Amino acid sequence: MKLCSIIGARPQFIKAAAVSREIAQQPNMKEIIVHTGQHFDANMSQIFFEQMQIPKPDYNLAINSLSHGAMTGRMIEKIEEVLLKEKPDWVMVYGDTNSTIAGSLAAKKLNIKVAHVEAGLRSYNRKMPEEINRILTDKISDLLLCPTDQAVKNLKDEGIGKHSLAKIVKCGDVMHDAALFYAKMARKPLIDLPANFILATVHRAENTDDPQRLNSIFKALEIVSNETPVVLPLHPRTRKIIVQQQIETRGLLLIDPVGYLEMIYLLQHCQLVMTDSGGLQKEAFFFRKPCVTLRDETEWVELVENGFNKVVGSNFDKIITEYKTMKNKKMNYDIDLYGNGTASENIITEILKL
Repeated sequence: MKLCSIIGARPQFIKAAAVSREIAQQPNMKEIIVHTGQHFDANMSQIFFEQMQIPKPDYNLAINSLSHGAMTGRMIEKIEEVLLKEKPDWVMVYGDTNSTIAGSLAAKKLNIKVAHVEAGLRSYNRKMPEEINRILTDKISDLLLCPTDQAVKNLKDEGIGKHSLAKIVKCGDVMHDAALFYAKMARKPLIDLPANFILATVHRAENTDDPQRLNSIFKALEIVSNETPVVLPLHPRTRKIIVQQQIETRGLLLIDPVGYLEMIYLLQHCQLVMTDSGGLQKEAFFFRKPCVTLRDETEWVELVENGFNKVVGSNFDKIITEYKTMKNKKMNYDIDLYGNGTASENIITEILKL
C-alpha cells in the first residue's frame, strides 16, 4: 500500500512525526511525504525535520507568501502533479490548513481515498479560514480520524457518515503521542529564562489582523509581566505586524520561534500558558499546565468543560482576571481526554482495514 502524506505547517510536522514512525514499522506500507512549503522559515519548518527525525520530504512544493485563494489553488495544481506521478492508494491530511484542503481536493478529483487526521473539530466561527478548511475536508474524506468524543459527535450531528460511505473513528490525539515520545528529548532554548514564567504565543489572524484586539492582548500581557515574567516566542508575521502597528511590548521577553523540543522544554518549565494556538492548548494539558486561551472560542471544549482552560478572547479585563484565577490553580490532570498515546497505531490499523 502506498500512502501520500500532505503537510505544510508547523503543527502538521508534529502530528506527521508520530504517524510516520508507525508507518515505518509496516512492511507493506510505503509513505510519500509532500511538504507544500506553507511554513518556509528554517525555524518554522526545517528545524522540525532535523530535530524530530522525520524522513526528508520526497517533494517540497515551496508554495508560500500568497493569498489564501492563490496559495490553495497553486497547492492543488502541484499536489495533483505529484499524485498523478505516484498513484497512491491513500492521501493523508492533517488538521485545518490550506495544505489540508488542497491535498483533499486534489486527491478526490483523482478518486484517491482521503484520511483526515484530527477530523470533526469545530469552532463554529466561519470567519476563521481554518474552520472552512476543516468543514470541507471532513465532507469529502473517506476516513475521519477523530481525536475526541466531541469530534465524533460533531460529525454525526452534521450527518457525515449517515449518507455516505465515510467511516468515522475515534482514534485519540496524535499530538499526545508526540508529546509522550519527545518529552525526554526536550532542549533548553539558548536564552536566559526567568523562574516561574508564563509561556505566551500570539499568531492567529483574528488577533493579528485586528489592531484593537492585538493592542488589548499585548496591553494585558504587559500588565501580567509586571507580576510574572512572560516569555513569548514570536511568529515572524506577528513580529512584522507589531512593528507596523507600533504596539508596545515593554516587559515581555520576545524570542524567535523555537523548535518543538525547545517548546516542550518551555512547556515543562512554565507556570501557565496564554495562547491563541489550538495545539498549544492541548500541549499545556499534556504537560499539566493551566491555559488561558486568547480567542473567542475553542475547538477543544473538553479542556474548558473540565476546568483546564479559560477562553477570554482579547478582552483586557478577562485576560487579567483569568490569569489570576488560573496561575495557581491545582487540578487533576490524570483524566483521559485524548487517548493513551496509541492514536498513531489506531490510525494505521484503520487504514489497513480499509
